[in-house]
Amino acid sequence: MEAIFNSLSYFLWVALALGVLVFVHELGHFLAARLFGMRVDAFSLGFPPNLLYKKVGQTEYRLGAIPLGGYVKIAGMVDESMDAEGLESDPEPDEFRSKPVWQRSIVISAGVIFNLVFAVILFAALALAYGRSYTPAENVPLEIAEGSVAAEMGLQSGDRVVAVNGERIERFEEVFTPESLAGDPFELTVLRADGEAVLTGPEGLASQLSRLSTEVERAGDDASLESVFGISLRLPPVLASVSAGSAADEAGLQAGDRILSIGGQPTVSWDRLTEQVQTSGGQPVEVVWARPDSLGAARPPARLVERRGAANVYAAEIAPRASGETYQLGVLLDATAIGQRTETLGLGAALASGVDRTVGNVTATFGFIGKLVTGRESVRDNVGGPLMIAKQSKEAADRGLRVFWEFVAYLSIALAVFNILPIPALDGGHLVFLAYEAVVRREPSLKVRLVVQQLGVALILALMVFVIFNDAVRWFG
Repeated sequence: MEAIFNSLSYFLWVALALGVLVFVHELGHFLAARLFGMRVDAFSLGFPPNLLYKKVGQTEYRLGAIPLGGYVKIAGMVDESMDAEGLESDPEPDEFRSKPVWQRSIVISAGVIFNLVFAVILFAALALAYGRSYTPAENVPLEIAEGSVAAEMGLQSGDRVVAVNGERIERFEEVFTPESLAGDPFELTVLRADGEAVLTGPEGLASQLSRLSTEVERAGDDASLESVFGISLRLPPVLASVSAGSAADEAGLQAGDRILSIGGQPTVSWDRLTEQVQTSGGQPVEVVWARPDSLGAARPPARLVERRGAANVYAAEIAPRASGETYQLGVLLDATAIGQRTETLGLGAALASGVDRTVGNVTATFGFIGKLVTGRESVRDNVGGPLMIAKQSKEAADRGLRVFWEFVAYLSIALAVFNILPIPALDGGHLVFLAYEAVVRREPSLKVRLVVQQLGVALILALMVFVIFNDAVRWFG
């Protein structure tokens, strides 16, 4: 019975997430079509067979049994339904094909625009409700790689940045920005045990880092602060949460625990923890952790090792589990362990934050698609379908409404980016046809449009089969 309810919860959360996003997307098409006087024959959430339907005015509103998408059927438009009835006759005034290209382009783009605006609204609403988190710069000790650009500049492990180019900063997020790195010379003031030190980077640091970034990307790796500059953060390995049913959960770990060592090697930072988990290769390793008295005793199979101050030290054998090409314990970092703070935002600042996060995620999504196309990222390991979305929806919901609606915002952006790709049967494919028409002053023949749409639908169906099969292998395999 528990398994049934657990499976049902997966369905309910993904139905909520996808249902909201599909409704928003199709609402964009619907409202834009009505704005320009186009007749909308059907507005459907889900695909046939229809569970519910009701005709209001000229439009039939439907609820389909298959909750994997939706559609708006606009009169006079060749869409994925391949319904060409009446399209060889002269267009009626209320049909899609009778309208100018610019109006049709807006109708086609409206779904994507609504998804992006919805993401902005969600991010802004979350910022208003929960504030914006930031990390005080003086709370973040750095870890410097030997022989790196940062080491050559004079940075040392344990340094805490307090000023950039002579200006005091409060947020660590403001330290290594493109604007600050463009300073020539680039100057950092760091806090050390013996006081403050001022360090100056080499001339042309920004161009040097840009060149290194390009080399890293050509090698197939992500260009990060660590890979390019040689800087990582010495974040304390304190747990914010432990995923239910994970290797860490089964060993008795819980939120608030601080990892002391893995495989007999000290775990001095979160980055070190991640490295130790990967080098385990999935083999059992001894994990030792400290738990404050306020959190109570650990459950078996964890065993008490010693008493240390106001905490008990426990140990257990844990085998990290494979997830794609990586291994995981199933734990998340507690950012508050380094004194992360939250600031309250007004409406204007919240909206600006929503726009920034949306633009940043759109850029990152297109960049990731580029890596998939060029083979720098594995499609099998990184592309998910309905099953993985269901799993991630449930996991996000388990962590609270804030995390769930953030996930929905990210999903809304992914839906927008996917739909704008120039693939027949997607919004981007329709825009390609309209661009052709705008240039040559006539639309492609009906036969050409139908054939191309059929190819697009076949491609999308093949992709759906692949991702569902891939999901099943990753979930059950």
